[in-house]
Amino acid sequence: MISFSFLDVVIILLFFVSILFIGFYTGRKTGTDANDYLLSGRKLSLFLFVAVNVSTWYGGILGVGEFTYRYGLVSWFTQGFPYYIFAFLFALFFAKKIREASLFTIPDKLSEVYGKNVGLIAAIIVFVLVSPAPYLLMTGNLLSLIFKIDLLPALCISLLLSLIYLIRGGFRSNVYVDVFQFFVMFTGFILIVIFSGVKFGTVDFLCSSVPENHLNITGGMSPTFLIVWFLIALWTFADPGFHQRCYAAKSGSIAKWGIIISIFFWALFDFLTTTTGLFAKGVLPNLDNPVLAFPFFAEQVLPEGIKGIFYAALFATIISTQVSFLFLSGTTIGRDFVYRLSKDDTESNLKNYTIIGLIISGIIAILLAYFIPSVIEIWYTIGSLFIPGIILPVVSAYYPKLKIDRIFILAEMIVAFLSSTIWYYLKSEFASTPFLNEIEPMLVGLIFEILIHLTGLFVRK
Repeated sequence: MISFSFLDVVIILLFFVSILFIGFYTGRKTGTDANDYLLSGRKLSLFLFVAVNVSTWYGGILGVGEFTYRYGLVSWFTQGFPYYIFAFLFALFFAKKIREASLFTIPDKLSEVYGKNVGLIAAIIVFVLVSPAPYLLMTGNLLSLIFKIDLLPALCISLLLSLIYLIRGGFRSNVYVDVFQFFVMFTGFILIVIFSGVKFGTVDFLCSSVPENHLNITGGMSPTFLIVWFLIALWTFADPGFHQRCYAAKSGSIAKWGIIISIFFWALFDFLTTTTGLFAKGVLPNLDNPVLAFPFFAEQVLPEGIKGIFYAALFATIISTQVSFLFLSGTTIGRDFVYRLSKDDTESNLKNYTIIGLIISGIIAILLAYFIPSVIEIWYTIGSLFIPGIILPVVSAYYPKLKIDRIFILAEMIVAFLSSTIWYYLKSEFASTPFLNEIEPMLVGLIFEILIHLTGLFVRK
């Protein structure tokens, strides 16, 4: 049973008041200019870049807790390590190129290189991938848990907490709220690791209390399982958030080094979350609902007040990503749909178009979160079907030697989506076939994408 003292609730409410104050206060100078509203004037400093980049990376914090509780260190090996590798490669080979392009979105670049139709298809893919629905659902569930309210009003409150200051302050408000949440999330998890170590001990306790496989870096998982997760990390190259922040950086160097420095903070936060998940497994070995491993463990180890700070850290970790995805989603509607299809396509209208996009995106996210009340199901479905169609088009847009004819790019994006979707529904038919039942839909989509792209390169030569 999870309970909250008056002090805990006050601390959590102060956290929400703080993000609203920061969002409104820092957004008061945001103008109507597209560069200012969408990218904070393209003046993001190294500190701001790193804080935003780190804080928006961990929205699925309850999923991290569940994964670590169930499988141990393999959580870090699949959810952390491969992303360090691809983020480092992104910093070396893409960050400066993206900043020099001085565009607004991924579909902007694909439209520039491959034409309007490719840009519109890319916009559909990006819009789905940056849906804030999973994060809205997690925030709503936590609000429901703490304040004893139904899920639908909790989802509406969660959306309003993000929407009202984004409408006014745009990306600038997004940035400064995320900086505050960066410090809150680290504070909360540092505290729970310290209290856990003091109360239960450290390495010796974990070695004697958790299953042996939990301390094995591969967790006894099959090579296919590990390879698929590494392939999923390829998504880093087409991450709209990475592109947005590179466009917003003061310079290409800040974009490059901002990502590299972020890797060190990701590694630190991964250490904190993985350690907390292992402690939760050791102390509470038989949880019926591992998705709440962190909240149930906090109930065991944290005193009054400190528990409130930890819950604020959980909210900060989720909401930082929720707000970022909501703004990216709203920008995609405003910039890549309404602006491109409007007869009045002057950039001065982009702010209004984006505000419309924020509202539409928020409503769609609430509907998705309410009718598909499973974070893992939303992630799995969206990732499996839509990620394969965007990776190679983005990479080739920045490297002319990999560029192919737009007909092949269109085919690549459509076939990758269709093949992933078809296998997503057919996979269950092969449940008793050892090899086929381990092939993930995303892997099928990637194979077709690579084959079509190689064909396009061959034809070009």
